[in-house]
This record gives sequence, C-alpha cells and structure tokens, in this order.
Amino acid sequence: MILSVEQLVYRRATGQPAILDGIDLALDTGDVLCLLGPNGTGKTTLLRCLIGALQPERGCVRIDGVAQHDARKRALILAYVPQAAGDSGLSLLDIVLMGRTPHLRPLATPGTRDRQLAHEALQRVGISRLADRPFNRASGGERQLALIARALAQQPRLLLLDEPTASLDLGNQARVLRMIRDLAADGLAVLLTTHQPEHALLLRSLVVTLAGGRVGACGPATEVLQGPSLSALYQTPVEVISHHGVPLACVPLL
Repeated sequence: MILSVEQLVYRRATGQPAILDGIDLALDTGDVLCLLGPNGTGKTTLLRCLIGALQPERGCVRIDGVAQHDARKRALILAYVPQAAGDSGLSLLDIVLMGRTPHLRPLATPGTRDRQLAHEALQRVGISRLADRPFNRASGGERQLALIARALAQQPRLLLLDEPTASLDLGNQARVLRMIRDLAADGLAVLLTTHQPEHALLLRSLVVTLAGGRVGACGPATEVLQGPSLSALYQTPVEVISHHGVPLACVPLL
C-alpha cells in the first residue's frame, strides 16, 4: 500500500473543533482516488497533513509503509500539486526544473538529463512552447499546468493534486484527466481533490466523500456518486445523467 491513513485527527488549536476527525483511507499503486466534499470540509487540510506541512493531533499516515520520512525521502516518493499561486519571475522551465531537486546532490545544479525530463514534462501537459515564459506572466491555467509538470519531473510514485483542473479550460481539463488516467495505468497512485464529481466518473476512480471533517462514503465512483448521495453531500438537488447506461455528468437542479 503506497498510502494509508488511520484515524487521523487534526484541529488548528487545542480546544477548537476538529477540522478532520477520524479519517481513514488507503491508496495502492495504480489507483486514482477523488476526494469530494463541500467547501471548508477539510480536503486541502488533509492533503497538507499527508505531505507533512501540518501535524495531526493523532492518527497515523504511512507512505510506502513508513510513518516517518525525512523531507528528501518523502519527496522521492510523493509529489504535491497545490492550487496555482505565487508570483515568481522564474521561467516555466525553471519552475519545472525545481521538481528535480530531490534527485540532486546538495548544492548541485540540474544537468542535461534533468533538463530533458523537465522539457518532457512540459510537453506532456501541453505547454512546451511556453518554456521561457515567466511564471508571473502566465495565465492561471498555464501556471497550474506548470505545477503539474513540476510534479511529473519529480518522478514520484504517489501524486497528490489539489483541484488540478480548477483554472483550466475544457480542453486542458480533458488533457489533465487523460494524463491522470495514463499515469495510473503506468502504476502511479493519484489522489486528487475536485469540485467536479463527473471527473471521478470519467476517470472511473475510487471516491471518498468528506463532510464536516469526516468520511461519509467511499468506493467506486459509479457506486458512490448517485443523485441522492450527492444531493445530501452538497445540500442541493443533484441529478446524475447517464449515456447508454453509463453515468457521466452530475447536474445541480435549480
């Protein structure tokens, strides 16, 4: 099991309500797991606990079977793609090259192989033509794709993505979803948060729903993502639309 989480509890300060309360989940190589839930329910907080940026009050996070990794060892296994942010003047290529850092000796600079992998990552996400564009002059979608490329250049076995398609147009959303599907087929484990349940349906992924900081349901997307369960999760009527008997879209009813 590449990732296992057992009874994880996180609160911002002693005496405050738990943001995450008794979270259990597991992810194996080749799995795609979509984490769904309303705003403020703890999805990003959970990812930050998994990467070691936040310290849980109790519970256990094991990555590749080990509960404690130093930062470099963790980075050799796990890559994290946050929601696009920042104002760096570095080129998109240099941003992607940062993904090679865990593979370099201290104070070493990227070599020919590292640059080749960075260019391949930019090409895979469809923005190789923008390699020299400054990050702070790229669109929100281009920044997001560059951060995904940086994670790919890192060559992880576990990929965590926080709303990876949020800033992308329809074509780039499809490109990223295909890439996630292909990475899983190559044996990578992928955990992503999303506000678009239909992406879980398109990926035929596993799903975990979060509500109030607790796991609500888990299982294959086609089983978990039903109209009544989505309506309860998001507190609004939702209809699941099927095509030839295959559920494809989740539509809120106004």
